[in-house]
Amino acid sequence: MRALPRILTLGAILSLGLLFVLPLWRITLTAPQYPEGVVMLIWLNRLSGQLDLINGLNHYIGMRPIREENFPEFSFMPWLIGGLILLGILAVVVNRRWLYATWLALFAALTIVGLADFYRWGYEYGHNLDPNAPIKVPGMAYQPPLIGSKQLLNFTAYSYPDAGGCIAFGSFLLVAATFTGECIVARRRGKACTAHIVREAAPVA
Repeated sequence: MRALPRILTLGAILSLGLLFVLPLWRITLTAPQYPEGVVMLIWLNRLSGQLDLINGLNHYIGMRPIREENFPEFSFMPWLIGGLILLGILAVVVNRRWLYATWLALFAALTIVGLADFYRWGYEYGHNLDPNAPIKVPGMAYQPPLIGSKQLLNFTAYSYPDAGGCIAFGSFLLVAATFTGECIVARRRGKACTAHIVREAAPVA
């Protein structure tokens, strides 16, 4: 990459450090009795928000309590993000297209796996209910939406990225945009970007 795209890429990669201090995701439940909303925040390594109130409400529909210790992902997610930042810095320092491509591929894979795991978590909590719960609605499940909104009895559940999630998404898009732009420039100069990636990676392999 040329100087300016490298600087932009480095800034995007370093911005992932904010994920350690900002929440990734926000789930909000609203109802006539809770017009201001009941909030749960998901961070890299913990949960926060009105968990006691959410667990109290979930008790009536037979959903098991949401506790941090039930999510082993919190123990290794900070390490994965830290490794992604270090790999990105290495890519900028070495300045090889195959390293940028590897970083983007790993980031995309991590995002897909993370969203799939989030869906699995919501499915298990929303479907595996206590049959002796005070409130039972035949055929009703309480899985929150992966992203968007969903009506659950008299509650509306909202699930969206919070500040950290938006930063992560923006970081990926910026690196992808600069990488693609540099490939376009290389192609216009008569250098195939894909061929360069293969040739650069070949000695390492």
